[in-house]
Formats: sequence, structure tokens, C-alpha cells
Amino acid sequence: MTSVITAPDGVPRCPWGMESEKMADYRTYHDTEWGLPVHGDDALFERMSLEAFQSGLSWITILRRREGFRAAFADFRIEAVARFTEADAERLLTDPRIVRNRAKIHAVINNARVAAGLAPGELDRVIWSYAPERAARPAPRTLADVAPVTPESTALAKDLKKRGFRFVGPTTAYATMQACGLVNDHLADCHVRDAVEAAAVG
Repeated sequence: MTSVITAPDGVPRCPWGMESEKMADYRTYHDTEWGLPVHGDDALFERMSLEAFQSGLSWITILRRREGFRAAFADFRIEAVARFTEADAERLLTDPRIVRNRAKIHAVINNARVAAGLAPGELDRVIWSYAPERAARPAPRTLADVAPVTPESTALAKDLKKRGFRFVGPTTAYATMQACGLVNDHLADCHVRDAVEAAAVG
């Protein structure tokens, strides 16, 4: 069981956002992005895509390549990625700025095409419809209290797959929910938790 860690800067954080030279990327992401509400079809498509690429890897691997991913995938603009061709997929397989995984690259292009077929704002509405009731979820005190899969993420994954999305299993769906603020999994004593909660209900 791992609770918050008070780093050398005196600030209590979730253990993965700890203060250290090697983890500065994580610290900034933890303190300024993770768990804050994300809305907008393109923005959510980006988070879904990056979480899909993270599958089987450390998140820091993706985080440190995020700008490269954005450049390679047209800033994750759904309409633009939906127009990618097989030649684009082959080009991406040679791009050192990203994780070069054929199945994941094809999944992102496929998902853009599926998302492009939805009405404006529909992807946002679908994803956020699976946000659980916040008051019913107690604040986790340790990492052991944070499950990798929930009934809501399982239902979201099923819905997305039914629509034709790929690489959106329950674990990836829950990671997206965590990153985009559908849930607040900052630990109870983490200095960011209250700000995230306020942003969600504000």
C-alpha cells in the first residue's frame, strides 16, 4: 500500500508524481493536467489515442513523445487523421518521434474515421456519459484503492467497440477516464485532489 509522498519541495503528491530529477515530466503532468476535466472531440480523441499507444508501456514513454505524436498525427484533429492513407501509416512506421507499432497506428487512423462519422460533440457526450457519480466514490487513500478497471470503464469500452473503435479495452478506457477527469483518482492527501474536484464541479 503506497500513500502520498511528500517530496523535497514539501508538497504531498501521488507516488507516481513524486518530485525527482528523473520524474520531472511526471511531476508536471501530475500537478497540472492529470484528472482535470477534458472536453472536446479532438482533445478526447488525442487522450484516447495516447492511452492506446501506452498499452503495455510506461506512460512516461508516451508523455516524453507527446509533441512528436502531435506532429505526426496532425495535432490529433479527427478530420485530418481520418484522411490518412496507407502511405501515411507506412510513413508513421518510420517516424522516430512516436512509438512505431503497426496495430496501434492503424487503430488510431481507424478510430479517427469512426469519430469523423459521429455528430459534432457526440464523442464527448458518449465518453462523459460514463462518468460515475462523484459523491459515490470515496477518495482513494493508497494506490491499492485505485482499481485498473471499473464497471463504467468496461461499459464505455463495450460501447466504443460497438461503434467500431479499436484498442479501447476496459483498462485503456479507465486510463482515459482518469486522465480526462471523469474520475478523480488523486489520493486523498494529494495536494492536487481538491483543485481537480473543484474544476469538475465548477
